[in-house]
Amino acid sequence: MVKRIAGVMSLIAFAVCLVAGGIEAGNPFSTTVLRALAAMGGTMVIGLLVGAMAKAMIEENLKFEQEKLKKSSAPPGANDR
Repeated sequence: MVKRIAGVMSLIAFAVCLVAGGIEAGNPFSTTVLRALAAMGGTMVIGLLVGAMAKAMIEENLKFEQEKLKKSSAPPGANDR
Protein backbone atom coordinates (compact mmCIF):
# COMPACT_ATOMS: atom_id res chain seq x y z
CA MET A 1 0.00 0.00 0.00
CA VAL A 2 2.78 2.42 0.89
CA LYS A 3 4.62 1.90 -2.38
CA ARG A 4 1.42 2.16 -4.41
CA ILE A 5 0.53 5.50 -2.86
CA ALA A 6 4.05 6.81 -3.46
CA GLY A 7 4.07 5.52 -7.03
CA VAL A 8 0.73 7.06 -7.91
CA MET A 9 1.64 10.41 -6.37
CA SER A 10 5.00 10.53 -8.14
CA LEU A 11 3.56 9.59 -11.54
CA ILE A 12 0.88 12.26 -11.20
CA ALA A 13 3.54 14.84 -10.34
CA PHE A 14 5.63 13.69 -13.31
CA ALA A 15 2.70 14.01 -15.70
CA VAL A 16 1.68 17.42 -14.38
CA CYS A 17 5.24 18.71 -14.68
CA LEU A 18 5.52 17.42 -18.24
CA VAL A 19 2.31 19.15 -19.24
CA ALA A 20 2.96 22.36 -17.34
CA GLY A 21 6.66 22.60 -18.19
CA GLY A 22 6.56 21.34 -21.73
CA ILE A 23 3.33 22.35 -23.31
CA GLU A 24 2.34 25.42 -21.32
CA ALA A 25 5.71 27.04 -20.67
CA GLY A 26 7.40 26.06 -23.93
CA ASN A 27 10.63 24.89 -22.28
CA PRO A 28 13.08 22.67 -24.21
CA PHE A 29 12.67 18.87 -23.96
CA SER A 30 15.70 18.24 -21.73
CA THR A 31 14.75 20.94 -19.23
CA THR A 32 11.17 19.70 -19.09
CA VAL A 33 12.12 16.06 -18.54
CA LEU A 34 14.81 16.83 -15.95
CA ARG A 35 12.44 19.00 -13.93
CA ALA A 36 9.69 16.39 -14.19
CA LEU A 37 12.08 13.65 -13.02
CA ALA A 38 13.22 15.80 -10.10
CA ALA A 39 9.60 16.44 -9.14
CA MET A 40 8.87 12.73 -9.46
CA GLY A 41 11.77 11.84 -7.14
CA GLY A 42 10.78 14.40 -4.54
CA THR A 43 7.16 13.36 -4.66
CA MET A 44 8.18 9.70 -4.31
CA VAL A 45 9.82 10.47 -0.96
CA ILE A 46 6.80 12.49 0.17
CA GLY A 47 4.49 9.71 -1.02
CA LEU A 48 6.42 7.11 0.98
CA LEU A 49 5.98 9.22 4.10
CA VAL A 50 2.28 9.82 3.46
CA GLY A 51 1.73 6.14 2.70
CA ALA A 52 3.52 5.04 5.86
CA MET A 53 1.43 7.42 7.95
CA ALA A 54 -1.78 6.24 6.30
CA LYS A 55 -0.87 2.60 6.89
CA ALA A 56 -0.09 3.26 10.56
CA MET A 57 -3.35 5.16 10.97
CA ILE A 58 -5.40 2.36 9.40
CA GLU A 59 -3.68 -0.34 11.47
CA GLU A 60 -4.18 1.66 14.66
CA ASN A 61 -7.85 2.22 13.87
CA LEU A 62 -8.41 -1.47 13.07
CA LYS A 63 -6.69 -2.52 16.30
CA PHE A 64 -8.85 -0.11 18.30
CA GLU A 65 -12.05 -1.38 16.68
CA GLN A 66 -11.08 -5.01 17.26
CA GLU A 67 -10.43 -4.32 20.95
CA LYS A 68 -13.74 -2.47 21.19
CA LEU A 69 -15.58 -5.43 19.66
CA LYS A 70 -13.89 -7.88 22.04
CA LYS A 71 -14.89 -5.81 25.07
CA SER A 72 -18.48 -5.28 23.98
CA SER A 73 -19.25 -8.82 22.86
CA ALA A 74 -21.23 -10.88 25.33
CA PRO A 75 -21.17 -14.65 25.44
CA PRO A 76 -23.86 -16.13 23.19
CA GLY A 77 -27.02 -17.17 24.97
CA ALA A 78 -30.08 -19.25 24.15
CA ASN A 79 -32.16 -16.21 23.11
CA ASP A 80 -29.63 -14.77 20.63
CA ARG A 81 -31.46 -14.30 17.36
